[in-house]
Amino acid sequence: MADNTSSDTLSVAVLGTGIMGAAMARNLARAGLDVRAWNRTRARAEPLAADGVRVTGTPAEAVDGAEVVLTMLLDGPAVLDALRQAAAALTPGALWLQMSTVGTDGLAPLARFADEHRLRFVDAPVLGTKAPAEKGELTVLAAGPQDVRERAGRVFDVIGSTTRWVGEDGASGPASRLKLVINSWVLTVINGTGEALALAEGLGVDPRDFLAAVAGGSLDLPYLRLKSALILADNYPASFTVSAARKDARLITEAAQGAGVRMDLVAADAERFRRAEEQGHGQKDAVAAYFASFDG
Repeated sequence: MADNTSSDTLSVAVLGTGIMGAAMARNLARAGLDVRAWNRTRARAEPLAADGVRVTGTPAEAVDGAEVVLTMLLDGPAVLDALRQAAAALTPGALWLQMSTVGTDGLAPLARFADEHRLRFVDAPVLGTKAPAEKGELTVLAAGPQDVRERAGRVFDVIGSTTRWVGEDGASGPASRLKLVINSWVLTVINGTGEALALAEGLGVDPRDFLAAVAGGSLDLPYLRLKSALILADNYPASFTVSAARKDARLITEAAQGAGVRMDLVAADAERFRRAEEQGHGQKDAVAAYFASFDG
């Protein structure tokens, strides 16, 4: 099926307006696209109306007549549930940009749904959190056929600064697999930062001395600086929550087990996120797993 758009003003339905989806919808509307948005908790989507986004009450209302459907929800089951609610209003041939982190097992049911409903499917998880999303500077990891890439690019070029096409078959999961590999490193840095600063506190070391000692050297990282600043300020506005990080740790572990790879660090990451959740930090930034280093 060739890639044909019905108008110069591309119509995009954004399903999921949490931290990332809201920023995407806002940037797309500001770029002049016709944007409709749905969120399970409608109140979280309502502020987007001020930016020209049409906020809808149901997924079906959002996708009705849309040329592009963009999903940015927590996990595979949440994405599939939203699309099932929207099924009757989907336009055959519409482009589905699946941008959630769903893992390898979660991707297969989505690809089957796309095939059953004659949707052009692109698996396109992103790198970046709240600030890059708001600035339109995400990195898009995409897999999909050549003949939809121009249309997909009209969306990706607004929400991101870089698109990395890693395959032509989104259903086979090359983009989602790459995202899991990258997120395994992200979780390692997040918890490594938290543990180092927790150890500093326990040993009576000023954490600023630790940061000064590695500054500018091979052990220094921008992400270390960013996450350390939250701990030092004792302020954890979420760009990627503890609960979402725990979900990603589970997806990485499941994929690794299927591949015969043992992930000891990710297992430890998952346990730290679980403890932090139990302590009431689930909706804080993932580096609040720092608190898992202490009892209570």
